[in-house]
Amino acid sequence: MSGLHFAAVNAEGRVADLDLLPAAYRVLLKMRAHSEPGGRIEVDQATLAQMLNLSRPAVNAALRDLDLALLVKKKRAGVYQLNAMLAAYRSPEDAIAAVQAMPTEERLTAPDFVERYRRAVAAYQDQLAEKRRLREDAKRRQNLKAVS
Repeated sequence: MSGLHFAAVNAEGRVADLDLLPAAYRVLLKMRAHSEPGGRIEVDQATLAQMLNLSRPAVNAALRDLDLALLVKKKRAGVYQLNAMLAAYRSPEDAIAAVQAMPTEERLTAPDFVERYRRAVAAYQDQLAEKRRLREDAKRRQNLKAVS
């Protein structure tokens, strides 16, 4: 990554405020280190897991956490995009242009950035709880049918 400059923001300070899963920080740093200028990275979960000596489910959970935080977006299988404020660029002008082009709500400097992440995590946990409840209800109905 010789000759690349990072966006001129204190991204690390804002990211630290998120209280991400510990594995998410490791995955994010590894992805940053291996990304192309502009933040694009081609890597699959198995490779990330191997590079970090983590399980694939741990990497999957980390990537989900990074997605909820708007730090890493999955473009397609094995292709990810770092938040423009975390990506490396060839020039400070490229970094500034990328940040100016991004939606305001995705900027790490948005006043409610950390709170929106916390709400996204809570909503995701609520979705998981609802899915568990529906599965349990379906099992109960299945058991009642079997007994009848």
